[in-house]
Amino acid sequence: MSGVRLDRAGDVCILHLGDGENRFDRAFVDGVLAALEQVAADGGALVTTASGKIWSNGLDLDWMGSSGAGLEFVRDVQRMMARVLLLPVPTVAAVGGHAFAGGAMLALAHEVRVMRADRGFFCLPEVDIGLPFTPGMAALVQCRMPTGAVLRDAAVYGLRIGGADAAARGIVDDAVAADDVLPRALERARALAGKDRATLGLIKERFYGHVAAALTA
Repeated sequence: MSGVRLDRAGDVCILHLGDGENRFDRAFVDGVLAALEQVAADGGALVTTASGKIWSNGLDLDWMGSSGAGLEFVRDVQRMMARVLLLPVPTVAAVGGHAFAGGAMLALAHEVRVMRADRGFFCLPEVDIGLPFTPGMAALVQCRMPTGAVLRDAAVYGLRIGGADAAARGIVDDAVAADDVLPRALERARALAGKDRATLGLIKERFYGHVAAALTA
C-alpha cells in the first residue's frame, strides 16, 4: 500500500512519499502523479519529503517481476519524473535518508535538494545492478548534475555519496542535521513560492523541455 499523501503548510505543498523504502510500484506512481496535479492547480511551492531512514529506493523490482509490469510502467515512472521537472512551481526535495537509483533521479528532478549531512547516501547504482540508464534518465541526470568527475563518479561508476560530500560536489544544495532537513527545505520553498506560475512553467519548458520529452518518449 502506498504511503503517499499531500499536505499543505501555508503556501507550500508537502508531498510525503511514505515511511518505508518508498519504492515505485503502481500505487506509488499513481499517488505521486495525482498529488502533482493538485500541486500544479494549487500553486505556491512543493517540498517532497519522507519519514525514516530511506527517502526512496526507486523501482520496486520485486513488484514489477510478480505483477508483470514492464516498459509501460517504466514510462509512467519517467512521466512522474518529467512532471516534477516541469512543474510550474518551485520544487525542493527534503532528502532525510537514502536516495537510491530511481529515488535519486526523482530527487534530481527537483530544482533544490536538501540532504541530511551525517547519514544516508545518494547513489545511482545502475552500473552495479545491470540496469543501464534509459535515454530519458540519462538526460535527467546530465541536466541536473555537475559534469566531469562528479558525473563520472556518481552516474558512471555508481559511487555512494553521503550528504556532506554530495553538497561539496554540487549534487545537493544543502547538507544539514537530520532535524533541520525539512525546516530548511520549507524555508527554501517559502522564499520561492511567490513566483508567477505561467512564467515559471514556460521558463522550465524552454530549459528542460528536451529532457521531459526524452523521459516521456
